[in-house]
Amino acid sequence: MGMNVASSSGGGGRRSRRKPVMAEINVTPMVDVMLVLLIIFMVSAPLLTVGVPLDLPQTQAKSLEQNDQKPIQMSVDIKGKVFIADAEIAINELIPKLKAITDARGGLEERIYLRADKKADYGTVAKVMGLLSGAGFKKLALVTEADQG
Repeated sequence: MGMNVASSSGGGGRRSRRKPVMAEINVTPMVDVMLVLLIIFMVSAPLLTVGVPLDLPQTQAKSLEQNDQKPIQMSVDIKGKVFIADAEIAINELIPKLKAITDARGGLEERIYLRADKKADYGTVAKVMGLLSGAGFKKLALVTEADQG
């Protein structure tokens, strides 16, 4: 049997020149992750608004000051349906449900934002506002969009 004998000039068979260390960062995986996150946020951002789709009227009124606590969101859609957040509620159950919510949160001093479609029946919106006022809710605000022109 034969043996392979490698002749080297010392160093136990290692080369005297080493390969330089690569100091570059591969950004391709980071770009891929960022693009996926961008797509996720673009899809989910419209879903973060209140769930009832409304065409709000436009005004030139100034916006209200925001408190630390999130206000109760109510909506009246074009068909006259009343919602608390995104849950539809019958108009005769409105005040008992709101009182239960506000008792848990802060009483009748709780701020209520009423969003109504600009083509919604004026009578339904007035009826909801009258019920809220008659029940003792004092902090009621109508939500509109800023006038574009």
